[in-house]
Amino acid sequence: MSSPQSVTRVIHILEALCASTEPVSLAQLSRSLKAPKSSIAALLRGLAQAEFVVPADGAWRLGPRAFGLGSALIEARRRLQSSDLIRAGMRRLAERSGETVLFAVGDVDADALTYVDVIESRNAVRFSVSVGDRRPLFCTAGGRALLAVASPAQVRSYFRTLRPRALTAQTVVDKRRLAEIIEQARENGFAQTMDQAADGATGTASAVRDATGAALGALIVAAPSSRLQATRDELARLVREEAAAVSATLGFRAAGG
Repeated sequence: MSSPQSVTRVIHILEALCASTEPVSLAQLSRSLKAPKSSIAALLRGLAQAEFVVPADGAWRLGPRAFGLGSALIEARRRLQSSDLIRAGMRRLAERSGETVLFAVGDVDADALTYVDVIESRNAVRFSVSVGDRRPLFCTAGGRALLAVASPAQVRSYFRTLRPRALTAQTVVDKRRLAEIIEQARENGFAQTMDQAADGATGTASAVRDATGAALGALIVAAPSSRLQATRDELARLVREEAAAVSATLGFRAAGG
């Protein structure tokens, strides 16, 4: 059980048993993990010896050691605050992108987001924002990313009261077009803006979610538009990946994941 593939399968076995309210059969585990029954059976025997799983009427369920490990992990999560995990993700993204990275929290009812943390780019020409600054949701990458993970009822309520105004010559103010953009952001897993809230500024953002699925805020890369023309797709990939990684550390499990 020492190979990387075996370790990964052990984790997937435990995840499958965690997700099921009933004992799970060897055949079900084999199908779910897309692995041979013989390989899964060998791993189950090892886990059973360590009391991480126990047999139950021809199937398997979590054992006492698994629950003890779960309690230890919960305690570790308490010691490691969400803000520390988010900040670590921001540092990784700043290093990978070379651009300014922000974290913003949103208030759909107030049609605004607030920047609560920032790591500035080392580039001489860079996007600059101060902690505490507020911006509208409809024209910012962070705001659109947060709207993309809001409930349909929240989005409908938001658009009923929205009175968008142009902040630049490029700002989209047509509510039907905005709804389409937010739906596209929902499908893509990220939102991207160029010259929408400020001339010459490009933003790329993806929501960070916790174990309940609630959005804690938006992870954002902001940069001068002139520098991002050729790298927008790559930046979108980086932001989406890092937001997903941070969300996973906070306990979020994407559908089908």
